Parts: sequence; structure tokens; C-alpha cells
Amino acid sequence: MFKKLFSYIIPINVFQQKSNISQTLEVTWTDGQLVLDSKNTNYSYGSLQRILRKGLKFIGFERIKTMDNILVLGVAGGSVIKTLVDEINFEGKIIGVEIDKYVISIANEYFHLDQIKNLEIIIDDAFEFVLKTNNSYDLIIIDIFQDIKMPNFLFETFFINRICDLLQPKGFILFNTMVLNEKQKKLNLGFLNAFDTTHYTTTKLHKVEELNELIVVESKL
Repeated sequence: MFKKLFSYIIPINVFQQKSNISQTLEVTWTDGQLVLDSKNTNYSYGSLQRILRKGLKFIGFERIKTMDNILVLGVAGGSVIKTLVDEINFEGKIIGVEIDKYVISIANEYFHLDQIKNLEIIIDDAFEFVLKTNNSYDLIIIDIFQDIKMPNFLFETFFINRICDLLQPKGFILFNTMVLNEKQKKLNLGFLNAFDTTHYTTTKLHKVEELNELIVVESKL
């Protein structure tokens, strides 16, 4: 309790671990809340939870509650999953795919992710997973970072086409991106332009928490 109260004055680190994927993983009390950070950015809770909550609100909490299957590519500490379960009261199936097994151990210990009954965590590369899965989803959330870098495959046509194949009719894609330079702006524009506007509606939410952009894609069919 002391650490929680004192964190309103200064952040208090409670755990740190090296990671081959994310360089450094840190759990910190910040403004009375436990957050998970990498070396240079927030990974879960804190600003990241606010960012993805805005995207979920744009889609509509009531609409999400009626869905059956949600895929989360990039779990980290699981803040978006907590939003789905605790705030939206989503009771359908959630599949979370995370490449870093260490971050899931942290999520279970500090954020109790393993207590969510309708969640299945799969330790796998997101690209490999979407190639293998035969399931389809009402909502696909993409939140994949290695510190402040995003893997190139996220912007490749093959990957984009594959996640479209996994969408249920009238399904949604929610893609969290970080825009630090002109190259990243062009990558986002290329991602948006990859969708046939006769079959998909695309929306870009600018400057969410300053450095992030959210891209929302809705299937018309």
C-alpha cells in the first residue's frame, strides 16, 4: 500500500527482467497503478490501456459484448484483455497470442491474467499463428511491438490478406501503431490502402496519446 500511495509522487519499480524480445521488462507502480513497460515505452496498462480502450469504444462496447470470438495478437501484460473482461463484460472466447513467454509469466504474477476463464494464451509468433489457425474471429486486435519497433510483416500484403480471411462477416480489425517518423506514416497509409473499400470501411484515429495511431477496419460483408 505504501508503494502504491508513494507512486503518485514518483514511479516505483518493483520488478525488472531482461528479455530477448523486448530488451527490458519492468513492472512499476505509477500514479497508484501497476504498469508494464519496456525500455522505451509502455507495454500494458497506463497509456496503452487508454489507447486501446479508445479503439474499443469507437467500435462500441455493446457491439463487442455480442461477439463470440476475439483474437489478440500481442498480449504483453494483458491490459486490453482486462478491458474486454472487466469493463465490457465480454463473455465469449479470447485467444491471446504472445511471442515472449517471459512477459506472460509477468502478466500472470502481477496482473493475474491466468485467472481469466474465457482466455486462452498461446505462446507463438503472431505471423506463424495466423498462417496456422483455422478459426475465424469477430474482432482481431493487433498490438505488436518490440520496444518501440513494429515488425515489418504487419504491413505486408500477405499478412493483411490473411487476417482479412480470418474475419467473420461484419468483423473488425483494431490495429495499434506508433508514429514516430515519416516512414511509419507511410507504412500506416500503405496498410490503409491495402483494403478494398467496396468490402471494408477503414478509419484512422490520429494522435491517440500523442504518438499512437489506431486503425479500425470493418468488414462490410
